[in-house]
Amino acid sequence: MPELRIQREHALGLDEARRLATAWAQDAADRFAIVCTHEPGEERHCVVFSRVGVNGRLTVTAERFELDARLGFLLGAYKAQIEREIGRNLDRLLGES
Repeated sequence: MPELRIQREHALGLDEARRLATAWAQDAADRFAIVCTHEPGEERHCVVFSRVGVNGRLTVTAERFELDARLGFLLGAYKAQIEREIGRNLDRLLGES
């Protein structure tokens, strides 16, 4: 299975990072019918996501966004495009904050 790993550093702090992770999850759910489950913690916030063809986790801390995902066979053919789009989406969210 093709895997994605995208990381972005930030200086937002955990509360703002958590807010952005929640916004990212809502956007993914609305646009791609991805099911997201939130796992809040004191030092990090995780969004576990899945739908047919993809599953993964977005982990945010006070300093970093880290997305890890596994793509199914069909979506694996579009790995580069998916990786670019997710990266642009995270960059946009971080730029707006």
